Amino acid sequence: MTQSLFGRYPVGIQTFSEIRKNNLLYIDKTEYVYRMTHSGKYMFLSRPRRFGKSLLVSTLHAYFEGRKELFEGLAIEKLEKEWTQYPVLRFDMSLGKHMDVESLNRYLHHLLQNNEEQFGIVAREAEDVNIRFANLIRNVYRQTGKEAVVLIDEYDAPLLDVVHEEKNLPALRNTMRNFYSPLKACDPYLRYVFLTGITKFAQMSIFSELNNIQNISMLAPYAAICGISEEEIRTQMDTDLDKLAKEMNLTKEETFDKLKANYDGYHFTWPSPDIYNPYSLINAFNEGQLKAYWFESGTPTYLIEMLHKFNVLPSQLGEKFNALASDFDIPTEKLSNITPLLYQSGYITIKDGNTFLESYTLGIPNREVRIGLMKSLIPYYLTPNTQTASSAIINIAQCLYQNDMEKALQNMQTFLSTVPYCDNTHYEGHYQQVLYIIFSLLGYYVDVEVRTPQGRVDVVMRSPSTLYIIEVKLDKNADSAIEQINLKNYPERFALCGLPIVKVGVNFDGERHTLKEWKIFNN
Repeated sequence: MTQSLFGRYPVGIQTFSEIRKNNLLYIDKTEYVYRMTHSGKYMFLSRPRRFGKSLLVSTLHAYFEGRKELFEGLAIEKLEKEWTQYPVLRFDMSLGKHMDVESLNRYLHHLLQNNEEQFGIVAREAEDVNIRFANLIRNVYRQTGKEAVVLIDEYDAPLLDVVHEEKNLPALRNTMRNFYSPLKACDPYLRYVFLTGITKFAQMSIFSELNNIQNISMLAPYAAICGISEEEIRTQMDTDLDKLAKEMNLTKEETFDKLKANYDGYHFTWPSPDIYNPYSLINAFNEGQLKAYWFESGTPTYLIEMLHKFNVLPSQLGEKFNALASDFDIPTEKLSNITPLLYQSGYITIKDGNTFLESYTLGIPNREVRIGLMKSLIPYYLTPNTQTASSAIINIAQCLYQNDMEKALQNMQTFLSTVPYCDNTHYEGHYQQVLYIIFSLLGYYVDVEVRTPQGRVDVVMRSPSTLYIIEVKLDKNADSAIEQINLKNYPERFALCGLPIVKVGVNFDGERHTLKEWKIFNN
């Protein structure tokens, strides 16, 4: 068990019984468990990684095993009267990654064997996984006299890392479709079936036969089933918030504001309560400091590959954009944009919604994700040497903190002169994206191609004390950049921002791929 500053946080623990037996912090989600198990038989939930899906599966496991003692003092204790015990078959697909078809089949047989041994069932040799699975369900029913509960965690894990591939995805998808097929054929022997994943089941096209699953992912009654709501922090974690504030030497409300800026902002339907990332939040309370816990725990390879596949620019990630509810049900193989995958992976979230049009406005949820996304793009837009990039960005940050744009650009020039040459960079737009990434990593508001009455500003960057209007040129001169800012009167567009405005003209050297010269003027 992880030792913490305050000694009660389940860092890295996803087993409900261990949390309850050791009196660790548990945000009570058992009312949802009761609602789920009394309103349907087949259910699916999509949530980003490390958002509490596995803990929810573990909670369901304990509930269906009738372990009433673990639920004392929780919401479900007053709701459930019977506590009937059912046989539970549980499958964790999270280790089925980076496998070919043969390895995946062996892994599926291994999972089936683990469940067979739990009930003393001996499988016949050379069975296909679907036949073995069907026989397991029937044998458990015959042996116990009760319908089986099937819990499948991270059902799509074996497929996520190949969603961008045309070669390997079909074979792996067929293997998983074959494995899941008994869930419909064995309906008379099943009490409840629950699956979790990142992508919606329709997107992987592996449930073509199992068409009776209720997808609760975007239903309002389940908006806060995973993650931690603001209300839950204010009530179930109120004492913890006091202790964290003391540790950070801030007031309680200042601490709450920082938590909100870094980890809040998730919505899985609309309207929806604000949902905090539980992994980052629990780690922050555990360590007494704010860090990018969730993002640094791993950026999926498939995400970067899909960003390249759909030619998504860094600045596009920072924009808000619209999507129809139907867009999220398009099969992965037919995706025309990366929006559904970004949403389900937790990198963008619902910011607003129109129930009449069944549409959503989407955007990055919080500071942790915004900065983390930019960090993940450093090897592709700046340099594969992320340590050098981090050092340079810290130097630039220190300069801007002192409102010294001159020295910040000097540091940027030195850094970019060390970056290896990359193809397809000889255009102004590339250097707009470079500036966007660097300034975003500093945590500042930054945008590109900002419309004004007379044109578009290349880059707008707002620090806590200054608004910078930046015009980018390639193989020209900085004077022409400043002339364009003045000629088109770009500062007028931002006159009401309440901050001093600084005009910056920069010229990049197309041969050396770094800053050549710049001019800086106060408006």
